Amino acid sequence: MKQNKAKRNRTIDFSIEEAGEFLAGCTREEELKDGVLPQDCVIIGDCLTTIPRLPKAFADLVIVDPPYNLSKNYHGKKFSKKSRNAYSEYTREWLNALIPVLKPTSSIYVCSDWESSMVIGDILSEYFILRNRITWQRERGRGARANWKNSMEDIWFATVSDDYHFDLDAVKIRKRVIAPYRVDGEPKGWEETDDGLFRDTCPMNFWDDISVPFWSMAENTDHPTQKPEKLYAKLILASSGPGDIVFDPFAGSGTAAVTARKLGRRFVTIERNELYCAWTGKRLMDIEKDPRIQGYEDGVFWERNTKFLQQKKRKKI
Repeated sequence: MKQNKAKRNRTIDFSIEEAGEFLAGCTREEELKDGVLPQDCVIIGDCLTTIPRLPKAFADLVIVDPPYNLSKNYHGKKFSKKSRNAYSEYTREWLNALIPVLKPTSSIYVCSDWESSMVIGDILSEYFILRNRITWQRERGRGARANWKNSMEDIWFATVSDDYHFDLDAVKIRKRVIAPYRVDGEPKGWEETDDGLFRDTCPMNFWDDISVPFWSMAENTDHPTQKPEKLYAKLILASSGPGDIVFDPFAGSGTAAVTARKLGRRFVTIERNELYCAWTGKRLMDIEKDPRIQGYEDGVFWERNTKFLQQKKRKKI
């Protein structure tokens, strides 16, 4: 039996018996019409059998968050750690299924932890043009008695060809200026705003401004490996345009679908766990009440806690 939540605990964790209306907007794999693209659709099914039923070359951007090579229970759907060779074969299996839905101009991002990263990076380079490896700080993680605490993850960035979309201006980070520099009395590379002194900087491939969803955040679910909306917002804004289709074959609790809709993109996602699809349905409904993305405002990504701290200082004045 679940304990009563604290008042500020907004975690989405209802049971499948309570799913009701939240599953209504989802489509089951067997309901698909072969070769017909469902619009803004959460598909309940296995990606390996569902993807071949989708149209060819429909995805502008693909975000993949496959099971890392760890033994984990995803609310009844278990994934068991494999040998390196077996995990390599598994990776090639879903990649081969995925390739037909990509356009010649598509970009693909694949999430991984440090161990699966060594497998995924090598295999991606065989199929695509490997562009970069993004490393982001999880901010949280369990300690280890005989090892370093693991709080970093990778995202591999690759493209099908040299013709691809990348919008640098859409993903700049707003950082607080501590020592403002002026030329002839005018700000050099920074501006004064109501929130303080800031400059917008080009993003690096190391991201330390991401907050992993926690219990008081509206986006938080009980999924064990949920990705933050801010993390996916960077990928979507950089590598797709308004109205483009974002495809996620391992949807989990729906971060790609929710973030895509908030940013004016279309989406198709696949998830085999019916409960997670229901949580996605709930999150999609909640967009009507609150379309914000934590850490992204005024067209820029704010450095972690920066805006909050500036607002707090102003209140004290």
